[in-house]
Amino acid sequence: MFLTCIFSWLLLLFFLQVSVWPYLRRACGQFAYPVAFPVSLLLFCLLSWYCGLLRLPVILALVPFGVLLLFGAYRNAYARKNWAGQQVYAFIFLLFFLSMLSVRYANPSISYAEKFMDHAFLASIMRVPVVPPLDPWFSSGSLDVYYYLGYWMFGALGIVSGVPSPVVFNLALPTTFASSAVVLYALGRLIAPRFPWLVLGTLLLVNPSFVWQLLQGKALGSLLWDSTRTIPNTINEYPLFSFLWGDVHPHVVGIFNQILFLFLLVYAYLHFSRLDRGGRCMLILLAGASLGSMPPINTWDGVIYAPVTVLFGLLIWSRGRASGGSIHRSLAKNLAAPVRMAREKVGGILSCLKTKTPWTTREIIARVLAAPWSFLVLVPACAVAAYLPFYLQMTTQGIMGVGLVHTPTSPADFLLVHGFFLLVMVLSVAGEVRKRPWLLVLPVLVAIFGYPAAAIAVLPLVYFLVGKWEDPVHILAVVGLSIVILCEVFYLKDNMGETYYRMNTVFKFYIAAWLMMGISALALLSRMLDTRVPRGIFPAWSRWAAVALVSAALVFSPLVLPLNPPYGGGTLDGLAYLSTAHPGDAEAIAYLRSLSGVGGIVEAQGGDYTYYARVSSFTGIPTIIGWPFHEYMWRGDAGGWYGTRLADVRAIYEDPASTIPLMRSYRMTHLYVGDPERERYSVRAGEAGLVLVYDRWGVQIFALPS
Repeated sequence: MFLTCIFSWLLLLFFLQVSVWPYLRRACGQFAYPVAFPVSLLLFCLLSWYCGLLRLPVILALVPFGVLLLFGAYRNAYARKNWAGQQVYAFIFLLFFLSMLSVRYANPSISYAEKFMDHAFLASIMRVPVVPPLDPWFSSGSLDVYYYLGYWMFGALGIVSGVPSPVVFNLALPTTFASSAVVLYALGRLIAPRFPWLVLGTLLLVNPSFVWQLLQGKALGSLLWDSTRTIPNTINEYPLFSFLWGDVHPHVVGIFNQILFLFLLVYAYLHFSRLDRGGRCMLILLAGASLGSMPPINTWDGVIYAPVTVLFGLLIWSRGRASGGSIHRSLAKNLAAPVRMAREKVGGILSCLKTKTPWTTREIIARVLAAPWSFLVLVPACAVAAYLPFYLQMTTQGIMGVGLVHTPTSPADFLLVHGFFLLVMVLSVAGEVRKRPWLLVLPVLVAIFGYPAAAIAVLPLVYFLVGKWEDPVHILAVVGLSIVILCEVFYLKDNMGETYYRMNTVFKFYIAAWLMMGISALALLSRMLDTRVPRGIFPAWSRWAAVALVSAALVFSPLVLPLNPPYGGGTLDGLAYLSTAHPGDAEAIAYLRSLSGVGGIVEAQGGDYTYYARVSSFTGIPTIIGWPFHEYMWRGDAGGWYGTRLADVRAIYEDPASTIPLMRSYRMTHLYVGDPERERYSVRAGEAGLVLVYDRWGVQIFALPS
């Protein structure tokens, strides 16, 4: 069964990728093949999402890809010569897919952390693929309170591939991991062509805290978790931990799109002025689709990459106008240019209209695309347009302001999180430090003002800023360093309380900072090695042997490492553990998943991060209230629903006279009674006049009378 699911899944992924590949060559050139992996996922997600919005079958999203494939075949776009050199990208995709698949095979269970929530949303979308999706933990509510697009993407892939949600759950992260790796390698070839594979370390490295605790003799099972809790009262995850931990959560799913967007920004910075009109248009649309997908996948990414887009847009504009001059001088001139540019363009259009010789649409498009500012202006416009209905639907609580950090990170903890990358960056600017030692006064001042950790990052930042801005590696370093510095001074206010006031800020922003600092630091390391390692020093057989050894380690090490999963592996079905851990629930949930026409299921409520709400989590069928604090974070307590819903669930189980009226008021069609319900309530639902439709292994399911 699982081999069939894997084959069906991979067949779909490669069908989508190969369909769009030929059409990306005009914009992405030799990198079209690797870029097609994440781009095809985003395009399928976009098309399937609009199918859901229009209440059309999700499978219709495949039609455009089929048309593109047939037209490409007709135009001979898949000629043998076009496949030359692409095998390495296909190999990397499959290698990283299989390596993470091994991790999920060894630890597949949906049994702890955010996995209940992740599968609940995934199952809800696959059960009823409409936009906005139904909230399985809040009956009569929808997921317009949360950024759910990552769940939608994998849910839609599951629907069209025929893979059930508990298996989709364990195929999602291998797909994300592989899509991230293949574009990361392409980015490495773009900015570090001698040793591009080094850049893959961004996904594979642990932080210094992990190494430090390993040297102290801590067990591997606790090393991963403890290394991400280095800074007190925060979460400082890094990609490898996130993928190994296994939550199909927005901050993890969004990694592939972040890396794609960084590639597109760097590629545009280096090549935008050389592209023809069609290539520029395609690159703008790709960047717009990627940027526009960020808020619906993980809104925190949008907060980071919106200003990053403006920065790169200005740099691309400056690079286009520099004409061999200094980008610093050109950028300074252009900072005041947007208003002047807009006035000149509007004036030109009005002038054409007055003389009765207006530009045609094609001429307007040609002039706009030819302008060096087109990337800066059009990418954000395309981003907003791509998912405009999503933004209009969103009703989440959101961020409640910006605050000042009153407990900055200690320098030791800061280095235990970012030390590897900071060391490489400091070494790379050592020559500049010797030339301009007076610039060291800036990090000293930052430390004196009470931010010693930030001062460590300010040191390389200052020298990158006065260095060569023409180098995209330095630009990524500047942005990554700026993020971690800002996290030492500011935080975004949410409802996590005083103790964990900056937890989400550090948690979500550090992922982006790790990616940018990792890519830049490892590219800098590649350049250092390039000047010190003679070419041809390693014979061909040794390189092939190294590839075979690393590949074997990536694929098979997860099967033998003591990761201490809570339940046994040997499957990709995330609910397989129920048959031994909770056999009554296993059969009852399988029964519910096979039914159609179940509008809602009443089950016990027992707080967040518990086994309660397992029925809605495992079936996607809405319940009255699932994890209450999560819903409170998203919705607030408008109308006092928090206390009301909890009390009404109790009344449904304990007061037979209230059972049917309350079930109908919440649009519940079934009621579930298992061990958690009996532990939580004095169950009398059997006296309420409901119809018993299931009774096995200590689990009873009742339905409303017809």
